[in-house]
Amino acid sequence: MNRFLEQHKGNWKRLEDLLGMLRGTGLRGLTNLEVREFGELYRRAASDLAIARAETRDPKLINYLNSLVIRAHGRIYRAEGEGSDLIRRFFATDLPQTFRKNWRYIAVAFAVYAGFAVFGFISTWVDLDFTHFVMLSGVTGEISANNHWWKSLNEASQIGATQILSNNILVTFRVFAMGAFFGIGSFYDLAFEGARLGSVFAACYKLNPPFGNELAAFVVGHGVVELSTIFFCGGAGMMIGYAMIDPGDLTRAQALKKKGLEAARIVIGCACFLVVAGIIEGFLSPSDLPAFIKVATGVGTGLAMYSYLLLVGSSGVRPQPAVRS
Repeated sequence: MNRFLEQHKGNWKRLEDLLGMLRGTGLRGLTNLEVREFGELYRRAASDLAIARAETRDPKLINYLNSLVIRAHGRIYRAEGEGSDLIRRFFATDLPQTFRKNWRYIAVAFAVYAGFAVFGFISTWVDLDFTHFVMLSGVTGEISANNHWWKSLNEASQIGATQILSNNILVTFRVFAMGAFFGIGSFYDLAFEGARLGSVFAACYKLNPPFGNELAAFVVGHGVVELSTIFFCGGAGMMIGYAMIDPGDLTRAQALKKKGLEAARIVIGCACFLVVAGIIEGFLSPSDLPAFIKVATGVGTGLAMYSYLLLVGSSGVRPQPAVRS
């Protein structure tokens, strides 16, 4: 009996210490290494309980180990059931609160994108050769020939929607990833994408105004959400870049970890928004539905998205997961 206690009481004490370090429910409060240690100590305690029941028949020891195993099991069980709570908290509080907390970066990204869209429009209006600088060399011929290139999506909307969704996610992720170059990469990508948008519309309205109206009707349905995600991710990239330049009171590693987590939330949210934009762009935007329906869709989805980001979770109180008894 004494030998059994001497061999195993250190493990039981360590398991008690880890239980005391836990916060809330589940295994929050432990490092990854401590979580693995917790699982190993739990299994050993369960084995020790079986041995105590079979060999020692000491009621005090059995009750102690039984209580310890039950407490540890409850923590592991709750941790396994927290996946849905994490998703709920992400959309209910984490994403919108992170967006509002970092609105300045997103505002700068929008200013860059919008400013270069205006620049691209004016430059192309003055000189159509500007389209070559933004990789739109063939667009003037398409416009002059009245070739509605976007309508080819109607031939296979499911395939078109999937391709568009994949491309849009890649664009926004690239804008974000370029922020690793001290934010300059995100600035460049935002400027380039904005100039391209302005350039193609200027070319349309200069060469074939009705064609420009049709392109605008195509873009508006999905464009509010899609274009917003570009400068959202651009702002997230700038967050990373600025954390590298000015970490404040933190070390650069700490600042990157903190801002990296916040930026990742924004990018994940944008991927979800782009699912909606991709579906609209693949099915509604290239259709022959009246323009007012597409405008209403664009305005409606934009209002819904911004209302969610600006208003949801604004009480400042994070909902806590229910504690199971």
